[in-house]
Amino acid sequence: MRVPPFEMERWQSTYEHRVRYNLSESGVHPYTLAELIELTGIDPGAMRLEYTQSNGEDELRARIATLYDAAAPENVLVTTGGAEANFLVLWALVDPGDRVVVLEPTYGQTPGLARGMGAELVPFRLEESLGWQPEPGAAGQTITSDTRLVIVTNPNNPTGAILSEAAMDEIVEAAEAAGAWLLADEVYAGAEVDGVYTPSFWGRYERTVITNSLSKAYGLPGLRLGWAMAPKEATAELWARKDYTTIATTAVSQGFATEVLRDDVRPRVWERTRAIIRGNLVAVRSWLDARSEQFGYVPPEAGAICYVRYASGIGSSELAERLRVEQDVLVVPGDHFGMDGYVRIGFGNPAADLEAGLGRVERVTASLAPAVRAG
Repeated sequence: MRVPPFEMERWQSTYEHRVRYNLSESGVHPYTLAELIELTGIDPGAMRLEYTQSNGEDELRARIATLYDAAAPENVLVTTGGAEANFLVLWALVDPGDRVVVLEPTYGQTPGLARGMGAELVPFRLEESLGWQPEPGAAGQTITSDTRLVIVTNPNNPTGAILSEAAMDEIVEAAEAAGAWLLADEVYAGAEVDGVYTPSFWGRYERTVITNSLSKAYGLPGLRLGWAMAPKEATAELWARKDYTTIATTAVSQGFATEVLRDDVRPRVWERTRAIIRGNLVAVRSWLDARSEQFGYVPPEAGAICYVRYASGIGSSELAERLRVEQDVLVVPGDHFGMDGYVRIGFGNPAADLEAGLGRVERVTASLAPAVRAG
């Protein structure tokens, strides 16, 4: 397997800790260890740093299963972040020559892995003119009988859109008609602006795999704790492959995760995330609306991200590089999602940092001559 460069991940990992204002992140300002200890009541000094149950401790898998209708602990595999979950799913399901349909734009890990595994990638798209929804009928036209796997991210990265029930139904019906597997990355579920938890693809079709983690909606990316939800036989296959990767997640991560997912703790975590998103989205929208000659956007419904179209002839990577070098600000260029002329702005930062970072963005964008009206 020879994977293509993961441009966005390398861009962020190289520079996100080397800039003053990081507006590239898609999650909210993370908890400190002290805050996490206070939230959960755990004494980390009592934790024994041993090997954990390699598919996930029983209590943790039981708590993850309660997030989904008609799920059991046997459907759950605990992984080192959502990234390992996605990797294991692609490794298990995709062979060279397989036809893989991807709803784009999307986070580049899964399509990059599919390409590296020799798959034929076929996109169908979210349309900005439809509020970042797919064109009605597009799923059925694209997910043909020779499709092996369908990949969706819902809520979406980079747009922050949530698929409508009609769009979800079309995707499921097309996948079922084709006999294809469906992989739904649901890592932003719980980070909704309106506070309504995003409906899951779980339970809509038997050949469905869900991936998720504590990184985005939970504000705990440093725990590197994720999971895959799949039919029991498929979960067993994923676990067999995990024996060849990380073997087990850390005792510290599993211990904290088990407490974070308690019924009396989890809603408080989500509300913190949603409060940050709601408050900062007001500031981002006000800033963008005051500059409507330069920027166009669809307000995100979930996640601390806004996918912004800008009116200038400069390429998105060139614009992002200028912001980094000249203003010490990091954003994600749209061409990392195959869409030049856009940038993804993260707004999960502390409010003062967000305001200062946007001010520095304007120092560059205000000097650019618009190529076309953005509205």
